[in-house]
Amino acid sequence: MGHTIAEKILGSHTDAGTPAKAGEVVVAKVDSTMIHDARADGAFSAVERLGVDSLPFAKNTALVIDHFSPPPNAEAANTHVAMRAFAEKHGARLFDVGSGICHQLMPENGYVTCGAMVCGTDTHSTTYGAFNAFATGVEGTDLSVIMATGKNWFRVPETIKVMLNGALQPGVWAKDVTLYMLGKFGAEGLNYKAIEYKGSGVSSMEIDDRMTLSNHAAELGAKAAILEADDKTTSWLKAHGAAAPNPVTADEDANYFNSIEIDTANLTPQIARKHLIDDVVPVPDMTKQKINVALVGTCTNGRFDDVRQVAEIVRGKKIAQGVRLVVTPASRDIYLRAEKEGLIRDIVEAGGSVDSAGCGTCVGITNKLIAGDGETVITSANRNFQGRLGNYESDIMVSSSATVAASALTGHVTDPREIEGGQWRAA
Repeated sequence: MGHTIAEKILGSHTDAGTPAKAGEVVVAKVDSTMIHDARADGAFSAVERLGVDSLPFAKNTALVIDHFSPPPNAEAANTHVAMRAFAEKHGARLFDVGSGICHQLMPENGYVTCGAMVCGTDTHSTTYGAFNAFATGVEGTDLSVIMATGKNWFRVPETIKVMLNGALQPGVWAKDVTLYMLGKFGAEGLNYKAIEYKGSGVSSMEIDDRMTLSNHAAELGAKAAILEADDKTTSWLKAHGAAAPNPVTADEDANYFNSIEIDTANLTPQIARKHLIDDVVPVPDMTKQKINVALVGTCTNGRFDDVRQVAEIVRGKKIAQGVRLVVTPASRDIYLRAEKEGLIRDIVEAGGSVDSAGCGTCVGITNKLIAGDGETVITSANRNFQGRLGNYESDIMVSSSATVAASALTGHVTDPREIEGGQWRAA
């Protein structure tokens, strides 16, 4: 019996160096790690409890200030002070306020490559699976052990193969695929499973969309979401200074927990209704729903293609009266590229605003975006828990960046395919 990608990558990082089997517990070497400011205190406390003199693998760790960016209170500011001191002492690399979101900065700065093992203190660390890596979220205790030893234990997950058949039609994005998956399986419906996304629907996607595909697996409860590598993957990694790729593919006779197929060629834009990320319906079913706030950004959909989706739709137009449109690029580099190409101007001239790169407008802990009582937010974020943006009396819906932008123009949920510019495709 053959092996899945997850079994191969985990096995190759053990002392035995041979493929593992689902259900086994292995001790695997980790290539790179990430700690963000919302979990830094826990990680540093765990280091103290270990009582070790040095952390030889801290040099492979990125410390990212993104959740409390800029810090909204003295406690957060002091956490940032501790992170700066830790980086200087142990040789970790620090990404300070305004650098961007951890899940964008990790691949942008060469911390991810094909065949790698990557861990981060955030559930959305699954994002790096877009680059054919086994990437997963862990807690600060695990990170402290990894920085001290370079290893961690893992239970090898069972794998679900998801075949995406056919290129997405213009106006439909990976976000719509992930929302469809959530509607089909439910939040945490694939708990501790590894997902292998395959098929022509994947190969036709650009890297930004593939990162969305792997990122949103966290809402499904997946341990990892891994794509096969192709020329797009290796070219992107080379351009961003990654280590030499070691692409991994599944065996033809690999043993999967389950296999499903999705007709992505005929998929329509999807939307998750208020407070439940798995209460998903086609966008055309919700077009009478009024919206007050439109937010594009976060680690799931704050990439360059997302910014361009917004700009293509709002260029030369004005957002609806009473609607606030906020765009948060996932990194400083994305912001600068969008500014250079005139996309920022397009958004601002249409009546939108652009926030500095970071997670604050997603998790609501910097109080940068709070909707009023009874108001409805449509966002490209990954979660819509009640109160997520700071007000339990407002509603949050989740959709693609294109759907968010189209809705900002009309003032109600709108299919982007019906708006000029809504059928732009990344190339």
